[in-house]
Amino acid sequence: MSVRRPVSPTLVAGAVLVGAVVAVALASLLWVPRDPAHVSVPDRFLGPGQDGYLLGSDELGRDELSLLMAGARNTLLVGVVTVVIAIAAGVPAGGLAALRRGPVEEATMRASDVLLAFPALLLALLFAAVFRPGTVTAMAAIGIAFVPVFARLVRGAGLQVMEQDYVTAARTYGSGSLWLLRRHLLPNVAPVVIVQSAVAFAIAILAEAALSYLGLGTPPPTPSWGRMLSESQSYLAQAPLLALWPGLCIALTVLGFNLLGDGLRDLLDPRLVERVGPP
Repeated sequence: MSVRRPVSPTLVAGAVLVGAVVAVALASLLWVPRDPAHVSVPDRFLGPGQDGYLLGSDELGRDELSLLMAGARNTLLVGVVTVVIAIAAGVPAGGLAALRRGPVEEATMRASDVLLAFPALLLALLFAAVFRPGTVTAMAAIGIAFVPVFARLVRGAGLQVMEQDYVTAARTYGSGSLWLLRRHLLPNVAPVVIVQSAVAFAIAILAEAALSYLGLGTPPPTPSWGRMLSESQSYLAQAPLLALWPGLCIALTVLGFNLLGDGLRDLLDPRLVERVGPP
């Protein structure tokens, strides 16, 4: 009897949306229609398709498509760095709590509870008040806010792994904690970490866009979808499409990563395995 894991339409839709954003970001490294920082006042508020501006121009005459493409790079950078920070700190902390029960586990979980009291946006606001607002500050704050999420997730999944007979046998033969962590715990909790990473990626993008909208995220002249949305607010009556394009990019990107996370969860969940073949 063979085992087949079903690929859900949710996973396909999420992969398509995320792949499109990644493709646009990579393409912007090599080519954009116009210089995103180029200001052309006579060309301000042009409609889509006018004078070679495929999506129109903003209040400074900058090409909207070029700004969106360059903004995709910043969006993916924030998501990647944020998730890397959360995994680098949260996964070892959760694994240590699962391996070392008692005072170590209690101290790790109480520290996670303290960090959980500060949502990503609130922690980013605190960092912006103490340090200089910017992309690095936003990424660090959002990444630290996700550390307890990964720590608690890995700790919960790791406790189940530590109760398995093969782990007990390995301990009986004198295997150390680091060996158990590398050989048994991390490979078994990897699926839940992957799924949580996709979800955290989406939340990080949304949080950075909110910070940029408030003027506490990516500073100019670096293109940012959140700041583009904020700047277009004053011109809604004159050029409503200026708010539509960045808002649509944010919504589709967040939706893509959420769908990708749900699809990966369905794919990696062993309870959803479909068995095919002769009985």
